[in-house]
Amino acid sequence: MENYSVLTTLCAKDNPEYLKQSIDSMLHQSVLTNDYVIVADGPLTDELNSILLSYSDKYQFFNIVQLAKNGGAGIASRIGLTKCKNELVARLDSDDISFPERCELQLKRFKNNPRLAVVGSDMYEFNDDPEKIIDLKIMPHTTSEIYRYGKRRMAFNHSSVMYKKSIIIKNGSYSSMRRSQDIEILSKIIFSGEVCENIDKALIKFRCGNNRIQRKKKWSNIKADLIVFYKNYKMGYAGLFDYLYVVIIQITFFLLPEKIAGFLYRKLFRSKAQLRG
Repeated sequence: MENYSVLTTLCAKDNPEYLKQSIDSMLHQSVLTNDYVIVADGPLTDELNSILLSYSDKYQFFNIVQLAKNGGAGIASRIGLTKCKNELVARLDSDDISFPERCELQLKRFKNNPRLAVVGSDMYEFNDDPEKIIDLKIMPHTTSEIYRYGKRRMAFNHSSVMYKKSIIIKNGSYSSMRRSQDIEILSKIIFSGEVCENIDKALIKFRCGNNRIQRKKKWSNIKADLIVFYKNYKMGYAGLFDYLYVVIIQITFFLLPEKIAGFLYRKLFRSKAQLRG
């Protein structure tokens, strides 16, 4: 075991089988956590509760935090972070999957560079079958690349990050936003001048689902992104042209027919997946 925490948030609509796959991927890490925090964001289904109970009965380092009502991922993440007992915290969404060496590689980065605040990675994307990869999302890798990239797009795959708890809290932690709260806090970290990296290797598998483009075209999701990037502009991180670029891209994506939007999305923002040997 190693002294790092894992933090996952969960709500009633989440898929039980996907949750098991996600948890198992963290239990099969080459370096195992000693503190696994799962925040139940409001009442869960009996099946989800049964899964959580089975893991907490088997592993003493499981800490299930039950919230009385659903407040959204931002509030659940903020509360969950306070329950993590270690300085280093690995995030993972309840339907994504980590490769076995993910946390070991991230821990090595922190050990080799004590100034690091956040370490993420590239990621594979899949619809329903984790063995059928459809896309590869390549991220900016160095601190300077991340700073430039983050002015117009999310510079980390949130499910891939490991970060220092104290740095997140120092910068205000997660807000009460139900969407894009991860972009908001990580943008603050980048702008504050912290040292950040993305490992140039896919260390997670991100579950897109067949309705990925439909979700991205939802006005509520686009609006949340626009609010966050406007905040970035107001605090001086992004310039006016950066913000206008985000507005034009998001509005255009919203107005385009779904098939055209999906084609352009993969063509412009994804790479052809090349599986690791």
